[in-house]
Amino acid sequence: MTSSRSIEWNGNQSSVAMFVLLGLSDDKELQLILFPIFLGIYLVTLIWNLGLILLIRKDSHLHTPMYFFLSFLSFIDICYSSSISPRMLSDFLKNKKIISFIACATQYFVAAWMSLTECCLLSAMAYDRYVAICSPLQYSAIMVPGLCGKMVTGACVSGFLSSLSQTVSCFHLYYCGPNIIQHFFCNLPQIISSSCSNPFISQMTLLLVAIVIGFGSLLVIFLSYGFIAASILKISSGKGSTKAFNTCASHLAAVTLYYGTALSVYLCPKSNHSMKQDKVLSVFYVIITPMMNPLIYSLRSKEIKGALKRLMKRAIVLCQSE
Repeated sequence: MTSSRSIEWNGNQSSVAMFVLLGLSDDKELQLILFPIFLGIYLVTLIWNLGLILLIRKDSHLHTPMYFFLSFLSFIDICYSSSISPRMLSDFLKNKKIISFIACATQYFVAAWMSLTECCLLSAMAYDRYVAICSPLQYSAIMVPGLCGKMVTGACVSGFLSSLSQTVSCFHLYYCGPNIIQHFFCNLPQIISSSCSNPFISQMTLLLVAIVIGFGSLLVIFLSYGFIAASILKISSGKGSTKAFNTCASHLAAVTLYYGTALSVYLCPKSNHSMKQDKVLSVFYVIITPMMNPLIYSLRSKEIKGALKRLMKRAIVLCQSE
């Protein structure tokens, strides 16, 4: 039931001052079980991604465009997970999951910024793999540090401006109740649906950003891998084609995990799946994907395994010298 503190009265009109998040479940016992599980996932996400960033910075063998992009992806995943997980964890221990209007707008802005930036970064990483496989002799001349820096900056700025436009258009609407969000974070489609004013501009902004950033990035990824596939088919050597495919396998797995779950949530007709299924799928692309990305890239990377071995040898030498 909507709390009286969640609604502010202005003359004869009421406006929403707070939102109520229903969370993953309303079962108190299940929430207490989920708390340590998601706390563990969040801590692993922080440790793995931060560890990968430090490893890439410390090992000179990993100072390449691919690992430069990967270190920035890990940074995005830390910010993305941190924009949602701490609030969700605290809500597991609360009876009333209330979030202020400003806090809800801030959470959505940061989460959308990181999510949209990740879309752009994944397309930049796909282009990097395209150049590495289709133009290997020109790779070092094309993927210079200046270009890589511009690509990362462009991804970050694109995500920022897109998220800002969505947030302003959505939270500029008039909300008079109900103030209940059937989710564990401030999800824009559900927020817009509770607006008491015409949401047309907000919906068009959301659609435009989804087409330009979401599907635009996906198009770049498809085109890059289309050219990569054509190039691999021309390789007569079995070992050569296998090596070329292995350089893309980790990125393909990350793209499939991220886009697969996100598209399942936002493109499937709401009548075909319940809100509980929507929440479960959201957990994958919001909570699980940031944890899995460093693992996906590390397991198949000989360079990262080699860097870990060198780091362990240095640590052993330091311990012995003391």
